[in-house]
Amino acid sequence: MDYIYLHGFASSPNSAKAQYFYSAFAELAIDLKIPDLNQGNFSQLTIKRQIEQILAQFPPSPTPVTLIGSSLGGLTAALLAEKSLQVQRLVLLAPAFEFLSHWLPQIGEAKLKQWQDEQYLMVYHYAEKRSLPLSYNFVIDAANYQDNQLLRPVPTLILHGRHDEVIPITASRSYASSRPWVQLIELDSNHALADIMTQWQQIKSFIIP
Repeated sequence: MDYIYLHGFASSPNSAKAQYFYSAFAELAIDLKIPDLNQGNFSQLTIKRQIEQILAQFPPSPTPVTLIGSSLGGLTAALLAEKSLQVQRLVLLAPAFEFLSHWLPQIGEAKLKQWQDEQYLMVYHYAEKRSLPLSYNFVIDAANYQDNQLLRPVPTLILHGRHDEVIPITASRSYASSRPWVQLIELDSNHALADIMTQWQQIKSFIIP
């Protein structure tokens, strides 16, 4: 089994959650791969690019893969599971289901029109600690992916905070309600899920039966 962690939007392999999981897996003598989804070019980020990047890093078939994804990385992980039979388990941390319908209203209509007209919008990148331009192609590409397309029955554990201010927990509740292979754990937390370490034993028993 290969294990891959997909960090969130405007984040990096050095995020607190990514490094926590890296250390937790290291204690089990497991090498957790944490690719940099920015690829040194955040401005041209798309979900399609993330999917292609991770597929290229999969081990030779039929080696099974477990994906752990945070926020947009969680959505990408779910999309990868639909594409590749190698994906055998998913752990999704505040996954960005119904992404555009929640994220775009936070940007606002005026700013969204400006982004469309000018093709680039300055977006704060948490790992870089500065704003970087992001191409409008990100929105165009993201519109191609719908949650209702995700129907492959891959054992899935979702952890989502009830006070999530970015992707409301209702998105994960809706996703889990129609998919009996999905287990949802609701936490007294926000989108950052800073207390995810309290759930490590449950996550470990799920991914390492």
